[in-house]
Amino acid sequence: MIRLPGADGQLHAYEPRPEPAPPVARGPGRPDPGRQPARTVFAAAHVVAAPQAAGEGAPAAVDWDATLAFRHHLWAHGLRVAEAMDTAQRGAGLTWPAAAALIRRSAAEARTVGGGLVCGVGTDHLTGPARTLHEVVAAYEQQLAVVEGAGADAVLLASRALAALARGADDYLWVYERVVRQAARPVVLHWLGPMFDPALHGYWGSADLDLAGETLLAVVAAHPGRIDGIKVSLLDADREVALRRRLPAGVRCYTGDDFHYPQLIAGDGRGHSDALLGVFDPLAPLAADAVRALGDGPAGRRRFHALLEPTVPLARHLFAAPTQHYKTGVVLLAWLAGHQRDFVMLGGQHTARSLPHLARAYQLADTIGLFPDPTLAEARMRHLLTSHGVPA
Repeated sequence: MIRLPGADGQLHAYEPRPEPAPPVARGPGRPDPGRQPARTVFAAAHVVAAPQAAGEGAPAAVDWDATLAFRHHLWAHGLRVAEAMDTAQRGAGLTWPAAAALIRRSAAEARTVGGGLVCGVGTDHLTGPARTLHEVVAAYEQQLAVVEGAGADAVLLASRALAALARGADDYLWVYERVVRQAARPVVLHWLGPMFDPALHGYWGSADLDLAGETLLAVVAAHPGRIDGIKVSLLDADREVALRRRLPAGVRCYTGDDFHYPQLIAGDGRGHSDALLGVFDPLAPLAADAVRALGDGPAGRRRFHALLEPTVPLARHLFAAPTQHYKTGVVLLAWLAGHQRDFVMLGGQHTARSLPHLARAYQLADTIGLFPDPTLAEARMRHLLTSHGVPA
């Protein structure tokens, strides 16, 4: 029994799972050419910080070995990796030099196992506000060259610099026209809502989401064959479905909705969403197993829902407002699951959530059998609690 602090300020008894859930099958180390997956699924991966390197000149104090080992964990389960995205603390601790190193290293590792990889291309290396749209385009070009030079495909991240400078939809159309046409391979467009990053309020030229969506669809329509898909992170399932139904044939909708992902990935009679999700970082084994099952007819569809629906309460807790701090819970779960030695984050972001919030994340994860070693998870949670003054 472990006593967990609750939001009410009281300690509540919780009995951890005595044993792990049955092991989840791993995916193929390399893509299986004989079987196409039911969905294209990326897990946006976090970075592991190295506290012992802080202040010693290491770029952003990234623990490279543990960070890359986690990518292999995702690939081993058959998931693809979305690299240097919001989940990796882009703009919240991960500098562009460190992100560029991460992209190059991950791309090299992906080649050793045939792992799927896309990488974030943004403008976050700008040291001050962009003065012109040309500067925004040049910033995108610089990062695009790094990603394509590493042999990876690009996700064009929503740009804080563009959001601050643009005066309407035409400015977005002008910038994306120039960047998309320079990409060597089809790109993914990224709509990250302000709940994930308040600096992106009014992205695509309007705070009216209907108008903003029209601008995004106009960019897609203007570049046939150059857009692989759109990644929608608005936590609004109805809006995402409406957008995906208007996409041209061959253009994917990648859900970034960490609240409604089971229903969006399962889809309906008129289509489905693929996925590029931060919540699939901690949920990797269950998520991969569920998506594999989805291609096995009605029984597989039932298994898909049986595996993923119980994970939703944990996801909603991790991504509760202020949503931009969801990464703290993601890293906590990686530490509890044994994927890294320390519960620390770049820029001290591990302090962004309260102790009761972290305790609840542990309980929800343990309840669904997420930890491969429940005894280790319990011991680490006890250590975290006692280090914050909670009596054992």
